[in-house]
Amino acid sequence: MFLESPIRRALFYFMKFGYSIRFVILTYMKTLSPWINFNGNAEEAFNFYKSVLGGEFAKITRFKDIATAEYPVVEEDANKLMQIVLVTDSGLTLVGNDVPAFMGPVSENENRSKIYIDADNAAEALMIYEGLSLGGVVEVPMDEAGGAYFAMFRDKYGIEWIVELA
Repeated sequence: MFLESPIRRALFYFMKFGYSIRFVILTYMKTLSPWINFNGNAEEAFNFYKSVLGGEFAKITRFKDIATAEYPVVEEDANKLMQIVLVTDSGLTLVGNDVPAFMGPVSENENRSKIYIDADNAAEALMIYEGLSLGGVVEVPMDEAGGAYFAMFRDKYGIEWIVELA
């Protein structure tokens, strides 16, 4: 039955009193974090992100850590990252993994999603832009236009970023 789940009961209750589903989801959503796929270099990329954004790794799990007799992991994937979580000094959480060989490579050139960072000040915006764009491809260089700083680029791992101070 529809109302057997506590989440469904809560949704029904809030909607009964005129709250929107969006309100309920945003009220109870713990976090929203980008999850990035890599072709075997997730650890290298995340160490780079940590060097620019600061923070600590909250979780690092390798495929070999979850292997069982029922679900074996092939040798080439054993040391790849099944999940890595970086919580930055500003509280941004980035999650990533290496794609196992059987799933095929990730095409960075087809990645059209961008990670958006809303900086606290101009110095932070410039520091993040200069750090993350190093070795990458800049689409829109950091510039001030009408009091807002804005930059758009692809980092050296093919991940697309927008850094802004509005």
